[in-house]
Amino acid sequence: MLDYFSHWVVQVFSVVFATLLIACIQKFVMNRIHRRLPQAESLIEALNLPLHVLIWLLGITLAAQIVESKTSAAIFSIIGPIRFIGVISLLAWFLIRFVKRVEENILAKNTKVDPTTADAIGKILRGSILITTTLVMLQTLGVSISGILAFGGIGGIAIGFASKDLLANFFGGFMLYMDRPFSVGDWIRSPDREIEGTVEQIGWRLTRIRTFDKRPLYVPNHMFTTISIENPSRMRNRRIKETIGVRYDDVAQISPILEKLREMLKTHHDIDTTQILMVHLDEFGPSSLNFFIYTFTKTTDWATFHQVKEDVLLKIYQIIDSYGAEVAFPTTTVHLADQLAQKTKQLSLTDKFATIAAKPSE
Repeated sequence: MLDYFSHWVVQVFSVVFATLLIACIQKFVMNRIHRRLPQAESLIEALNLPLHVLIWLLGITLAAQIVESKTSAAIFSIIGPIRFIGVISLLAWFLIRFVKRVEENILAKNTKVDPTTADAIGKILRGSILITTTLVMLQTLGVSISGILAFGGIGGIAIGFASKDLLANFFGGFMLYMDRPFSVGDWIRSPDREIEGTVEQIGWRLTRIRTFDKRPLYVPNHMFTTISIENPSRMRNRRIKETIGVRYDDVAQISPILEKLREMLKTHHDIDTTQILMVHLDEFGPSSLNFFIYTFTKTTDWATFHQVKEDVLLKIYQIIDSYGAEVAFPTTTVHLADQLAQKTKQLSLTDKFATIAAKPSE
């Protein structure tokens, strides 16, 4: 009896020891392959851990089968289903990890790939893997898939009415992935709602926007199907539009000033001369001759744009000053009629004599 007991114990020990040895070899081999084939980094990283767990799963279940054959315990009857479900789960785990690694590597190494599109494709693939794995495991456990699908078709109607907002957000997110009015990292704003900031994440239900005061703003996706969205991040240029006035005393200098300004803008290295460029006298203002500057910068970066605009405005002032002209500011001039001026002068003289007569004699 002791020999019989020791016989199958040795078998179990041998299986466990062989499993440990194979797991060590697998780890060594995977590390060597990773060093020799860096281009297969995504595949190796995704496969390494699931394969390690698979080796132990097969070894442990094989050892359990040996114990079952010697003891005939009823509990060991679940070894087969557990092993099958474990293999399917590990396969799904490997595929999900592989999809995730590929997505991360593509975004890290290829800046031309749209992050929003890559994220959407990755989520769809991972969702498909999870659904397929779940259905296969249910079929293995003896659950009728056809019954589940039929129940899903009937129950889907009731669920649709109960969760219409959730479905609206889901399809709103789907339309964002399809139409791509904005991507992760874009600066967006809505003239219809108080929404402005940088897009951080586009989910299936919510889109997270980081406002310029660094607060997170969570917007349900269905909102984007009913409001207008402006995407300044996709502008090709930034506009400089300024109105400047000079004194009426400098009217003789206005033509050469405007011509010099046009020349300055056309030769400015930060101004896009392929776009419209206008410098013209605009109106006779209440206290100034007003002309406008209308041009576009090459940069779209907000901080750089203001540096360019500052440089342009300073050059405008220097050109105006170089012609002896001045930038006008609001003034008021009162013109008196000749008779009124004469009468005012007489009244002023009368007041003066009255003041002298009123002085006491010494």
